[in-house]
Amino acid sequence: MDKRPFISVIVPVYNGDEYLSRCLNALAASSYKSFEIIVVDDASTDDSAEISRKMGATVLKLPHQSGPAAARNYGTSKAQGDILFFVDSDVVVQPGTIARVVADFQENPDIAAIFGSYDDNPASTDFLSQLRNLFHYFIHQNSNKQAKTFWAGCGAIYKEVFCELKGFDEIRYPRASIEDIELGLRIWRRGYRIMLDKELQVKHLKRWAWGSCLKTDIFYRAVPWSRLILESGFLPRDLNQQISHRISALLVGLLVIELPFAFWDAVDFLGIMDRIFFTIFLILIFALLIINRELYAFLFRRRGIKFMLFAIPVHFLYYSYSSLSFAACWFINKFSLLRSGLKRLMPRP
Repeated sequence: MDKRPFISVIVPVYNGDEYLSRCLNALAASSYKSFEIIVVDDASTDDSAEISRKMGATVLKLPHQSGPAAARNYGTSKAQGDILFFVDSDVVVQPGTIARVVADFQENPDIAAIFGSYDDNPASTDFLSQLRNLFHYFIHQNSNKQAKTFWAGCGAIYKEVFCELKGFDEIRYPRASIEDIELGLRIWRRGYRIMLDKELQVKHLKRWAWGSCLKTDIFYRAVPWSRLILESGFLPRDLNQQISHRISALLVGLLVIELPFAFWDAVDFLGIMDRIFFTIFLILIFALLIINRELYAFLFRRRGIKFMLFAIPVHFLYYSYSSLSFAACWFINKFSLLRSGLKRLMPRP
């Protein structure tokens, strides 16, 4: 590799004028100078394209909204660099971020892709935005350096490898979803190495609302991720699929099933059943607290006891809808397989 390789920074954006200028300003202030910025406007109706042009970025515009996967793919087709660096339009890089990306590739010549994480100090100060960001940070900081996935919020890959794998699956993922996770699985299965650089950190600017959070987590994360796991037959033991997370999801599932019995006197047939169910309820809660103690201790150190106490039930809720989404996808998958098998067995007319 050239000592100063040329980097193509690709920023997909849709109606991102609230954060885009901060994102581009930070990129322009990079200590590494051998790079281009390509902003792909996903048919925005705001001033995203004009903001990008004024800041000197190359602007490409999609004719209709197609999602970040298609936007990144289109940006890649026009990129001049040997290394593609994907940056979300609502993140702020550090002055040394691009230089660190280059150093990672130079110091690890056997890797094909790298990615980082959000930092532990998000811009939005509300509870939900802080919690989601800190949860992301904690998961990435406590995961394996040798990854089997990819993150496009701050992730880089050799253009040659990206083109070989035909990029992100824009047909399957027309909205922001798990297109980067799916690409990471293909990268790993092709035999290439992916590295998680825990010091490669960017600041997240997005402010989350409860409604959009639940919608995103269920329909654009949990459901497509469950389908990918069932179709590929592979469940990586990394990031938020570690063994402790799977056990937590199972325990929360049991908690949801057991909860009505723990507080419903009508099931107390023998006079002691309510106490038994309530005891089981407490045991499940205690087990979840023990399994996730490192996360809760981290939240306590960063934001204090009040924040941690509010975060625990939200974390349980996250496990509940994630596990229910997987269970629903599993049943649908098994039913589809059963119906297909029966059709094959039925005699043709």
